[in-house]
Amino acid sequence: MASDKSFADYILEQIQDAGEVSSIKMFGEYGVYCDGKIVALVCDNQFYVKPTGGGRSFIGNPVEAAPYPGAKPYFLIKENLEDPDWMSELIKITANELPVSKKKRK
Repeated sequence: MASDKSFADYILEQIQDAGEVSSIKMFGEYGVYCDGKIVALVCDNQFYVKPTGGGRSFIGNPVEAAPYPGAKPYFLIKENLEDPDWMSELIKITANELPVSKKKRK
């Protein structure tokens, strides 16, 4: 099931204080970026954040689930979706721990 653009836009509104945030539609779902790094996915109208040590500590006891069949587990965020301060802080922590993506060679 593809995600609704309105849900992806809602997530971007909630995390707008994390940095420069954007999303890109991919196969009916959305990749969520912060400061040029992919930090999360919106799949089936659910929000999945890339797992990091800092994110795990911040959340406490995260629920982990695969955003799509065959994917590695991400943190599935169901609680706190309506708390923009909490959401932005989680995304800041996640982005700070992830490496800068390498550009693909042509």
